[in-house]
Amino acid sequence: MSETGVRLLAGTVELAGDLAVPSGARGVVLFAHGSGSGRHSPRNRYVASALQQGGLATLLLDLLTEEEEAVDRDRAELRFDIALLAARLKAAMDWLAGDPRTSMLPIGLFGASTGAAAALVAAADRPERVAAVVSRGGRPDLAGPSLGLVRAPTLLVVGGNDRIVLELNRSAAGELRAEHRLEIVPGASHLFEEPGALERVAALASDWFRRRLEPRASQNGQRDGGRRG
Repeated sequence: MSETGVRLLAGTVELAGDLAVPSGARGVVLFAHGSGSGRHSPRNRYVASALQQGGLATLLLDLLTEEEEAVDRDRAELRFDIALLAARLKAAMDWLAGDPRTSMLPIGLFGASTGAAAALVAAADRPERVAAVVSRGGRPDLAGPSLGLVRAPTLLVVGGNDRIVLELNRSAAGELRAEHRLEIVPGASHLFEEPGALERVAALASDWFRRRLEPRASQNGQRDGGRRG
């Protein structure tokens, strides 16, 4: 699947991304990268490739500019600025809604680490636009009160050996009011580096999105009802 480099405006900054749209795409998944990561993350690129093979478009996006990333490497502050990251995800969603390649496609959000919290905040703020959310080794607890406002079906995927993050996800799941599921990958650590672990994440995410993302033209005005499930 070939990718196209794109640049989009988020407030006063320009963000770089890679867009891939397979023929007949049924939806588009926007990736919210985790702490200290960006659109070149090999783990998210692996998942994106699996989604593309399943007929989903993907947008891998740097949520921080190069200058901001340089600052964040020293201070590790911006990666935890959930409000900032969520605002940039919402700008990216607006861009997807306005681009002719993706304007008719429902949007899913795939968040990793702190990016998962930003994805959930964005989903809570834009319930009419986000059709589904998947979190990989995420920190949904950092979404705070936004958890109870999320309406999109949400899948939380956590490694069985990632014990602290697992407990944080269990607690966050108790705050979600939308359809949700906590999926534990046995023997996997935080980065899902064990044999077969990332493949399991990709399969779970692909199934979750494919069941919930349908082009708007085929939904007959029932998109909200299907999302609230």
